[in-house]
Amino acid sequence: MQTETQSTDHAKTVDTICSFCGTGCGLRVTIEDNRITTVKGDKNNPVSHGETCIKGAMGWGYVNSDKRITTPLIRKNGELVEASWDEALDLIADRFGSIKEKYGPDAFGCFSSSRSTNELNYLAAKFMRTIIGTNNIDSCNRT
Repeated sequence: MQTETQSTDHAKTVDTICSFCGTGCGLRVTIEDNRITTVKGDKNNPVSHGETCIKGAMGWGYVNSDKRITTPLIRKNGELVEASWDEALDLIADRFGSIKEKYGPDAFGCFSSSRSTNELNYLAAKFMRTIIGTNNIDSCNRT
């Protein structure tokens, strides 16, 4: 759960829960000009009482990285090329369907990321169990 606690013309502070593990430490994230500038522990969080590990405090640099992929890539003739979201998602759906039909749902497994939010990790598990039909799901998002 995220709640905005303070806001100025150029900066806002958001209270959230760290997603690097399953402990549930509280973080206060300051955002200026749509970029994270600082992350501190939330003293009001009953789990962490304002403390955070090095990953929670410093592990957010990837969010603003210029190296992040922002357009889907698919392999054509052995090379990765940019594609539209519709083209990429259609390809994934077709391939998943043919694999599931040929080998069954337990041919799939999902390892979700601790760099995702708790909500995204929940959705990954829900997708694997209800759409794919397997319990082959794990995450490093735990203590």
